[in-house]
Amino acid sequence: MRLEITTRRWPLKEPFEIARGVETDVALIEVTLTDREGRTGRGEAAGVDYDGETPRTMIAQLEAVRASLTESFSADRLQALLPAGGARNALDCALWDLEGKRSKRGVADLAGISLPQPLVTALTIGLGSPEETTERARRAGDYPLIKIKLDAARHIDQVRRVRDVAPQAELIVDANQAWDRPLLEWLLPQLEDEGVALVEQPLPRGRDVDLAGVQSPVPLGADESVTDLASLEAIAPLYDAINIKLDKCGGLTEALRLVKAAQARGLEIMVGNMLGTSLAMAPAFLVAQSARWADLDGPLLLAQDRETSMHFHLGMVEPPPAQLWGGRE
Repeated sequence: MRLEITTRRWPLKEPFEIARGVETDVALIEVTLTDREGRTGRGEAAGVDYDGETPRTMIAQLEAVRASLTESFSADRLQALLPAGGARNALDCALWDLEGKRSKRGVADLAGISLPQPLVTALTIGLGSPEETTERARRAGDYPLIKIKLDAARHIDQVRRVRDVAPQAELIVDANQAWDRPLLEWLLPQLEDEGVALVEQPLPRGRDVDLAGVQSPVPLGADESVTDLASLEAIAPLYDAINIKLDKCGGLTEALRLVKAAQARGLEIMVGNMLGTSLAMAPAFLVAQSARWADLDGPLLLAQDRETSMHFHLGMVEPPPAQLWGGRE
């Protein structure tokens, strides 16, 4: 099969700040596979920045497997050749897209999802000044699900500002590893009072054991601390939910397996993203069919999405168009 790799930087609508830093654009790689019949499959990845992934490192990984991409190359073979991460994600999703066309069934049917349904997706409010937070909450309008980025200094007041403007919304908060256990325990009753539905990644990855014994009135979710199946076992007893991102776990193949393993352990599922266009959200949308929460707002944070894109409206996202990704030929 022919492999084409392209890179493009996509500007954001406005600077997006989280506890780790500020982004003004996102660099994405796009993988296109073409078989001998001229059928194509596509995948997109941002990579995992906090693990040192960049377009250059992802492209190097993809080039290392180029010679293996024969007509019979499969997603299972890919699992053995590349580790979890953005490179495997882009290639895995391209393989699924191509196989959906080859089989004339579409990816949803291949994945056992016969009729994907529209989903509620979170809209994320990044860190900012009190005025910026209030204005962003105002712009969220009637969105039913809002995710709020917090850090060690800006936390409960940010939540209260959003709650004041959006009393009807379900709220998720994400500390991106910025808290310690004393701060978490101090905040938990206040977050409960504000009706927060989930606290995402409160402590640093690798310090998850500090959660042992915490009696949390609000469900706790792992994000940076869980990547793929190999990372699930150690953190499962400490959390109530996990955030599955295709860039972290390495594609749709591993994400579907991770959903089943997490559900077998009684964990709730959230499906998130590392920023991206509708091409990255399309396979994640299928995973999110099994999720308690979906956070697929990457395209909403970009200044511009792809010409063929997913449809978002007031917190709802529709299934991806067949010509974008995952359709049958």
